[in-house]
Amino acid sequence: QSCQCLAWKPHPIGVWGDESQHVVAGYSDGTIRVFSISRTEMELKMHPHSAALTAITYSMDGEMILSGGKDGLVAVSSPCTGMTIRVLTDHKGSSITTLQCTRKQYHDFGVEGAELWLATSSDRRVSIWASDWLKDKCELLDWLSFPAPADPEGLDLPPSLAVFCPWEHGALVYVGFGIKEEVLFYSLRKKQVVRKVSLPAFATSLSLSPVMPFMALGFGARLLRLQPCPAGAPQDYAGHDDAVQLCRFSPSGGLLVTASHSALLVWELRGA
Repeated sequence: QSCQCLAWKPHPIGVWGDESQHVVAGYSDGTIRVFSISRTEMELKMHPHSAALTAITYSMDGEMILSGGKDGLVAVSSPCTGMTIRVLTDHKGSSITTLQCTRKQYHDFGVEGAELWLATSSDRRVSIWASDWLKDKCELLDWLSFPAPADPEGLDLPPSLAVFCPWEHGALVYVGFGIKEEVLFYSLRKKQVVRKVSLPAFATSLSLSPVMPFMALGFGARLLRLQPCPAGAPQDYAGHDDAVQLCRFSPSGGLLVTASHSALLVWELRGA
């Protein structure tokens, strides 16, 4: 089976070293596998999906695994017991493109829970949830659906991508096929789009710096753009052999990894 997606397990507070490092991976047969880095072996295999996995992540405390499939189903599974405790069907029928978790204050946005997480599907819909996994609580906080013209036939549409903004509390950032080529900043408090950033084309990948108001965007024309936020002159870079399919800032914000069809580039961000 082919590996479709993977994620690192968050480090428990005060625990570091190879013994605590784990990776979870999602496969084309609907299975999830958890691997130990120190022992270089598989520790757990689960089968919560009947369709290929397209997105996967750990909860912020590492106690749950959230996985999304090509059929739009999102499963919440426990790596301790190997059991799937919840399956969400809200995005059914449209492939899950991103899953992401972030911490929250317990009563932020008027709902209980210690964690926010979002799911994005290829039909330009984003669901935002507040969860307390220890109490088996999972509450829908917001539901977004971004408009777009009729799908052009025969063309590959850019992915729908949404991430929580690390330097703007209560906001998320969205890119995807839409009315215009732009980045949208959505406020969970105001429940509306509060800012837009124009782009030269529809983005194929997105990553936000964890330490400063800066985002990286990849495009189909082999272009990488570094965009200061909320405003500032963008910096464009060539170097890829195909569409830039992946952008990822390092946790320190000092490095950026980008990937295309057959090239993996590591960029050093000076001054970060």
